[in-house]
Amino acid sequence: MKPAAMSWDQARAIAGSAWPLPATAARLDQALGAVLADDVRAPAGLPAADTAAMDGYATCGPGPWRLAGHVLAGQLHGAALHAGEAVEIATGAAVPPGTGAVLRYEEAGRSPCGAITGPSRPGRDIRPAGSDFQAGQLLIAAGTRLTALMLGLAASAGCDEVLVRPRPRVSVIITGAEVRASGMPSASLTRDALGPAMTGLVGSLGADLAWVRRVGDAEGPLAQALARADTDVHVVTGGSSAGPTDRLHKVLADAGAELLVDGVRCRPGHPQLLAALPGGRRVVGLPGNPFAAVAGLVTLLAPLLTAWSGSVQAADAVIRRPDDVPRRPGRTMLLPVHLDGRGNLRVLPSSSPASLLAAAHATHLLAAGDRDTAVLVPLPTGLPA
Repeated sequence: MKPAAMSWDQARAIAGSAWPLPATAARLDQALGAVLADDVRAPAGLPAADTAAMDGYATCGPGPWRLAGHVLAGQLHGAALHAGEAVEIATGAAVPPGTGAVLRYEEAGRSPCGAITGPSRPGRDIRPAGSDFQAGQLLIAAGTRLTALMLGLAASAGCDEVLVRPRPRVSVIITGAEVRASGMPSASLTRDALGPAMTGLVGSLGADLAWVRRVGDAEGPLAQALARADTDVHVVTGGSSAGPTDRLHKVLADAGAELLVDGVRCRPGHPQLLAALPGGRRVVGLPGNPFAAVAGLVTLLAPLLTAWSGSVQAADAVIRRPDDVPRRPGRTMLLPVHLDGRGNLRVLPSSSPASLLAAAHATHLLAAGDRDTAVLVPLPTGLPA
């Protein structure tokens, strides 16, 4: 007997309960966009010694000062300074012991006898050792998606590699003999609207699209595609309902898959599913209608990929239910909305399950049931962050 469809909240929670993929070490130049699996802590303080914050002269005591040498970045002055001595110094170079201040070039002068002159301001333009961060200090927390500047921070601390979660690999299997990959739609043929968007959508969710395959309506090609073990998640568009050409349930049963979610009480997107294949790979079944498929992507695929990548899941944005959104007891309505920079929320029209007209211009989906509150879920855009 087919289990009853579950609530939208339950389905998302099940999809997001997966364990992260095993961690692996990555060089910094290979870790951009990966999710950090372990905290990055400073192995030592930075700077490692008191350093000059400006080009000028490291001075000891009040002036004038006798020039006692030169120090460039990467060099050390072998001896401590004594009162009345100065060394010319470059920004970033370690100041000699005994330095009381750094006198900037633009404030320095020369006496007739060649001594360095200028104002003496104790402590000025010296970066104390450990003033950026201390040894053991948390620099980047586990679960963070690594940005370019975060990698620069890790490098400045002396890290050569970091422990990250691999980006999940996703395949897309497009069913439906009526779905064409190019050309004009007709009375009997429809364009594949979701396939061209999947690379960007999957990338926005922290995963990589490995391959796309079109299998028509026959069981054999669908079963062969699902048997491929070179991805972590198979996304199947269409075939998840109970129509005469919907084969996904039969193929999953023959493969010994466990159905984790089989139908969700939402509109659009009711005939969506999540299954676990033997060995742990997941199958996300999305409805064939494009906007209904987007609803399934947000409900099941997004939380699954977030969990598998090990990223910190952002809390849902819960808002007061808009007055113009009707109540649907026992069912969650997923509505395309646009949230502007001033916080104004607008429900977009023309949101039929078969149309992307509204979703293409939406920033979020609004999930509204019969409560006085609703949930705002960001729509992946596929654009670089």
